[in-house]
Amino acid sequence: MVTWFPARRPGTAIVLGLCLVLAACGLPRSGPSKAAFLSDESREAGDVVVVPVTDRVIRATGHAPAAGFPAAFTSAASVGADVIRPGDALTLRIWENVEDGLLAGAGQGATALDTMQVDDAGFIFVPYAGRLKAAGLTPEGLRALITRRLADQTPDPQVTVARRAGDGAAVSVLGDVGAQGVYPIERPTLKLTGMLARAGGVQAQPEVTRVTLRRDGVTGHAWLTDIYAHPRFDIALRPGDVVVVEEDSRSFVALGATGGQQRVPFNRKSLTALEAIAQAGGLSSQLADPAGVFILRTETAAVANTVLDRGDLAGPQRIVYGIDLGAPGGLFHARDFTIRDGDAIYVAEAPYVGFQKALQVLTGSAGAVNSVNGLAGN
Repeated sequence: MVTWFPARRPGTAIVLGLCLVLAACGLPRSGPSKAAFLSDESREAGDVVVVPVTDRVIRATGHAPAAGFPAAFTSAASVGADVIRPGDALTLRIWENVEDGLLAGAGQGATALDTMQVDDAGFIFVPYAGRLKAAGLTPEGLRALITRRLADQTPDPQVTVARRAGDGAAVSVLGDVGAQGVYPIERPTLKLTGMLARAGGVQAQPEVTRVTLRRDGVTGHAWLTDIYAHPRFDIALRPGDVVVVEEDSRSFVALGATGGQQRVPFNRKSLTALEAIAQAGGLSSQLADPAGVFILRTETAAVANTVLDRGDLAGPQRIVYGIDLGAPGGLFHARDFTIRDGDAIYVAEAPYVGFQKALQVLTGSAGAVNSVNGLAGN
């Protein structure tokens, strides 16, 4: 019995062999594999350290800077809304108990002095009363002072003083509010929340809105939700304060086998690795290696020394934190690990993905070779 084998056309085996080499060396991928992160070459390079996330690592890296106004802001008492300051505008009205008074003409009982500006030194000028120090007084205190000065020159003068809003007691409100501008400190706007309401309210999402206040060269920050929740952050305002309301600008980068390669803004004050992965679209069920989730971060020397149990490191340190989401403990670690501004989350492709791509290259190449051979045989 004779068995016949189909003859192979020359060149087919060579072409398939070349495809195998191409599949092994030149396949496209989204980044390094899990094995590449853990390889001896990576450790020997020395510029990046891979650290598995554990409860100890979570404790060492979980100290995010707390936002909050400094004690000098939170302990300050409210200013008097009626205290006169340089730059304020005042309205004075003076009655005299004579028919032909010092200020009022014949037949006029009162004299109105409208919009008197308090100068930079805090003084105003009132006819027959002279140059008076108004800054630091309340309208009632200034009324008494003017009355005493005029009493020697006209019998029983009656004086009223009203403080109008001026730039002597004003706050600048900028950013994501309904109406940016300069607003006077009045009784409804003595504190921060009242001033924000006066400026038309906050337009950004409260969960990711930060309020910055600058005063006398000192800057403080607080989350809007903390201002609402904690009365001590609803601070008393001071003339010249600058309030800036802005949406959180922090972000992280999602790469590899996730729902998309993208820069992702924080959607809350504090974000864990599990929340960040979900926000980025989760792991790709077709590509991702759940055991190959890595967070790339530049740590301070203090944190790096604690994480690596060392004491000799100085300057910023590049650290890659690894999490195995394929294990139940890894899910808890991802839930508790805090993401920082500027982090990069990389999810490696599963090992079988490389074989699948190689197979696609091989089958595609083999089909092309068969087509060429078929044409040649015709």
